[in-house]
Amino acid sequence: MNLTPAAQKFVLHWGEMGQAWGINRTMAQVHALLFVAPSPLDAEEISRLLDVSRSNVSTSLRELITWGVVRRVHIIGDRRDRFEALKDVMETFRVIMAERKRREMDPTIALLENCVREAKAGDDSEEYTREQLNKMLDFTRMVTTWYGHIDNLSTPALLRLFKGGAMLAKLFTRGKSRTPVAESDTAEAGVVTS
Repeated sequence: MNLTPAAQKFVLHWGEMGQAWGINRTMAQVHALLFVAPSPLDAEEISRLLDVSRSNVSTSLRELITWGVVRRVHIIGDRRDRFEALKDVMETFRVIMAERKRREMDPTIALLENCVREAKAGDDSEEYTREQLNKMLDFTRMVTTWYGHIDNLSTPALLRLFKGGAMLAKLFTRGKSRTPVAESDTAEAGVVTS
């Protein structure tokens, strides 16, 4: 396989974008390469095409397999392991969101719950901190609950939701400027504010 100019641009950009998200650049580039590759590639091919060390490729592949966006493929008559990325964009989105929730949101909720408990055990000087931490905990729980609802949608329903985003934004727009969320709104959304 040779990288076309369009594929090269995509791989480079995906690496930069991954880095902005806190993901290793090479790992993101390996994912991008496997996503645009028409057939599974072995680690040597990946290393050659990206001009990165074989050890860096191996580390990236292990992590991508752990994330669930890349899988190992065996071809009859070929002793080498080959790798391919999920090709379905919506399935890739779902896997990445689930992994980010597991790695980022779940530990954040656990930490906030612990901090709120500690602040509640403190004296009156912790009242403001306790209130602020409770707000953040409630918001984070609301976001993860929303994610759970989204994740339970079928792919066609999720596509309709994404395509209908402008309609939804109009439906919930209160004006041109953003206004603070009222307590009654958060209660309606299932967010506990105390």
